[in-house]
Amino acid sequence: MVITNRFTFLLGRLSKAAFAVPFLTFALCAANFPDPTVDTPLAAGKLETAVLAGGCFWGVEGVFESLKGVSAVVSGYAGGNADTAHYEIVSTGKTGHAESVQITYDPSKISYGQLLKVYFSVAHDPTELNRQGPDWGTQYRSEIFYVNEEQKKVAEAYIAQLNQSKVYRHPIVTKLEPLQKFYPAEEHHQHFMARNPTYPYIVYNDAPKVRKLYKDFPEMVKGDGK
Repeated sequence: MVITNRFTFLLGRLSKAAFAVPFLTFALCAANFPDPTVDTPLAAGKLETAVLAGGCFWGVEGVFESLKGVSAVVSGYAGGNADTAHYEIVSTGKTGHAESVQITYDPSKISYGQLLKVYFSVAHDPTELNRQGPDWGTQYRSEIFYVNEEQKKVAEAYIAQLNQSKVYRHPIVTKLEPLQKFYPAEEHHQHFMARNPTYPYIVYNDAPKVRKLYKDFPEMVKGDGK
């Protein structure tokens, strides 16, 4: 059984008009979203990882699991210590952790910049500070945990590019921090969206993200489950 404050929150908010507002009204159509001008070139090599935080990890995981070139996505925690990397403790917002996903991808099929394009245009709203949709707290912040200097360079340049082009009405608040350690979340949080498609939180908050990904970036999504 999943113990989460999200379901309790949802029950208290279903009558709110704000909850019925469609997801992703914060930026221009994702189909017209600019590619990063600074990116890693597609090249054969070993699998690489990216760690991104953008609100509830259920939906972020579901988005990136749908991408071609992505072989695995793990929900977890980054930004804090091992002894506090547990859902109930992270939910207090006092651990330094952010709900995050670790993405394993093939750099010959998808670049780090393309992962960030999906992250900024579909997976979450990077202009919301310490919140995402119905969830509040530093554990839901927008943050990129880069694993090397190349990722840092691409992320910094892309944020500057998006701010300069005024893709959003408000400045991007996404933080950048070197990854110290990623801690996988409890098993019942893994692949939560795929295993619980009718769960109310998923229906209202996360399923629209994946539908938007398929609609706006059909060339990027898996057609055969791989």
